[in-house]
Amino acid sequence: MVNPISGASSLNQETEHEMTTEKQKVAVITGAARGIGLAATKRFLAEGWRVVLLDIEGELLAQTHKALAAPDTTLAIHCDVSNADAVAAAFKQTIDHFGRIDALVNNAGIAIFKPLLETTQDDWNRVLAVNLTGPFLCTQAAAPLMRDNGGGAIVNITSISALRASTLRTAYGTSKAGLAHLTKQFAVELGGLGIRVNAVAPGPVDTAMAKAVHTPAIRADYHDTIPLNRYGLEEELAEAIFFLCSERASYITGQMLCVDGGFEATGIGLPTLRREGRNG
Repeated sequence: MVNPISGASSLNQETEHEMTTEKQKVAVITGAARGIGLAATKRFLAEGWRVVLLDIEGELLAQTHKALAAPDTTLAIHCDVSNADAVAAAFKQTIDHFGRIDALVNNAGIAIFKPLLETTQDDWNRVLAVNLTGPFLCTQAAAPLMRDNGGGAIVNITSISALRASTLRTAYGTSKAGLAHLTKQFAVELGGLGIRVNAVAPGPVDTAMAKAVHTPAIRADYHDTIPLNRYGLEEELAEAIFFLCSERASYITGQMLCVDGGFEATGIGLPTLRREGRNG
């Protein structure tokens, strides 16, 4: 025979758990299978958020999701953010599964580094489709859902290449500069809906991609021009992303935060000044 008091206690606990889960915030992070996106995912999870991981690399996404070992608080969706139908389906699945969206991190991006005269129209189209159209589509899908839940926060991952021209980055730099302006456009248009929109601009970061494409000579060049004299860590980017999505940034919108060790602020002469400092 079931003890009615124990049964009532168990029922109350289940009801309280459901109510707590319903209030638990949800972040959607694109390009979440690795790198900065994965670091951000872990940061949100550490703060008690639920996280939806979107990525175009299905097999890697499945491996990442399994490794996180958090089936109750994570959802992995294979998605090409440049495809409007795929984005719409992903956000519908998110709402069906978790019931709300409180933050969107537009992190998915690609880089094709070629000289201007070797950059094809296909290269140009693909970089802009992922890096600029992707955040546009994801924001269009997320904003009404955030509005219906009382507001939210969006963080776009731009780049120092949005602010400083560099060789081999005609398509990439232009896409990130466009995203920097799109951040302000979103902030102006969505502020009245209770949605804040900001950007994080990483400088050189020790990601798998950077390790693959930055030779020792390139790394030395970067060290020479970064006041903090090192690459950033994925976890340092995740901290900035989470801050801008949190209530601690409740009066910040339309801004771009450079997380770059001072790279964007640097003019010429830093390596010489360092040498003189060492010799003095």
